[in-house]
Amino acid sequence: MRRHWIPAALLAVAVGLAGVAATAQTAQDESEKEIERYRAMINDPMANPGYLAVDRGEDRWAQKRGKKNVSLQTCDLGQGSGKLEGAYAKMPRYFADADKVMDLEQRLLWCMQTIQDLDTTDVVARRFSGPGRVSDMEDLVAFIANKSNGMKIEPQSSHAKEKELTDIGEELFYRRAGVMDFSCASCHGESGKRIRLQALPDLSTPGKQAQETMSSWPTYRVSQSALRTMQHRLWDCFRQQRWPAPDYASEGLTALHMFLNKQAAGGETNVPSIKR
Repeated sequence: MRRHWIPAALLAVAVGLAGVAATAQTAQDESEKEIERYRAMINDPMANPGYLAVDRGEDRWAQKRGKKNVSLQTCDLGQGSGKLEGAYAKMPRYFADADKVMDLEQRLLWCMQTIQDLDTTDVVARRFSGPGRVSDMEDLVAFIANKSNGMKIEPQSSHAKEKELTDIGEELFYRRAGVMDFSCASCHGESGKRIRLQALPDLSTPGKQAQETMSSWPTYRVSQSALRTMQHRLWDCFRQQRWPAPDYASEGLTALHMFLNKQAAGGETNVPSIKR
């Protein structure tokens, strides 16, 4: 009897574990459906507070500031002086006048300092909005990025520095460090991962998941009551990995953005989006 009892017990355990797995999968599927229903409820452009940032950004773009008392309307974002349509979809990119690859926030800082002769200390201090505090950068990015809606993400790689920074970004994506020994790939290196109820996109593989992710930033975060840019998203990811906080508008963040855009090539820009 004992010889027959052991296989029977193992079979019972296996059946029990299969039942638990099936129940967990069902619960996960139901949770995902509820999350999608929630997203559909909030994903109404007419009710998206991110468009308030777009309006403020338009005013800030035209506002005369700095020692030269001029606006940013002559700032070249890669399409020519003052031309905004499609500029965000092709950034980060190399700028010959600065001899540097820049993302949008880096370029705006450069234009403020060069064109307006503006002391950007306060702009950087308010790079991320908070209670009772708006951010010039978040507003400007929302306004400019919105001008690329309907256009596809076009990673730039014609210049040697663009290729170099994209390679550095890929290295950063897989580099493990910090007290948790995490990398970006720890959460975004394969499909099917999630944190609590939140599904995590696989950004290691070019295609749909990367496209849907990158084409939706900047976004209005309901949980934070604020519009957030890609600089904030990457900063917050490093914070959650327990890495040292990256400097704002640093070359490392631009490199990572370059790599992620490469993965998301062809994704259609639709911003500001709205997320939980």
